[in-house]
Amino acid sequence: MNETGGVELGGLHLSTALLTSFGIVLLLVLLSLLLQVALRRPDNIWRTLAETLYGMVENTVREVLPRHYPQVAPLIGTLWVFLVVANLIGLVPGLHSPTADLSITSALALIVFISVHWFGIRYCGLRAYLRHYLSPSPILLPFHLISEITRTLALAIRLFGNIMSLEMAALLVLLVAGFLVPVPLLVLHIIEALIQAYIFGVLALLYIATALESQNSQQPSAEPESPTRNPQP
Repeated sequence: MNETGGVELGGLHLSTALLTSFGIVLLLVLLSLLLQVALRRPDNIWRTLAETLYGMVENTVREVLPRHYPQVAPLIGTLWVFLVVANLIGLVPGLHSPTADLSITSALALIVFISVHWFGIRYCGLRAYLRHYLSPSPILLPFHLISEITRTLALAIRLFGNIMSLEMAALLVLLVAGFLVPVPLLVLHIIEALIQAYIFGVLALLYIATALESQNSQQPSAEPESPTRNPQP
């Protein structure tokens, strides 16, 4: 165990936020395995709850990506589930939200960055996807590249800043007022954690949708066929 938090493993420092993230992933995997067993039983409350939640995620993704929602919905749903748990785990005494650590939010933003280009290349083709960076003019290529970098950084910093400020505000209120006003504070924490998880997932969805737009922009529009006239005798 390290004095600054975390553990040393073979000369590699594993921070507390990283260990908490691993614990959340392990917890979600175990819950998913248990949920698979519950889904096999008909008329089960867990089955109904799981189908309802997945239906909400699928409908949200379908509104943005009507053609590719079956492929994108699992990624967005996974991000939402992880972020909700990660943002709320700070309410557990002795634990801190891993999303209050910039390294964790940067890793999540990097996953979104890679996913955007992966979906774009897979469904648009490499040449067509790279060509949209030169549209409408090759002069805009540097601006497109800067936009890719800045929005990824903004995605990481936004989540980090909001969750960190939320935990600091909760700590300051508890230090000043003690445990006299815990309920409103907990409600505020829960609402803000859910909102930040939703915003992160929606932004990731919009970035993927923007990448897939190049598929439609590269396809030529179908012109209506001119009616053929019968030859006059």
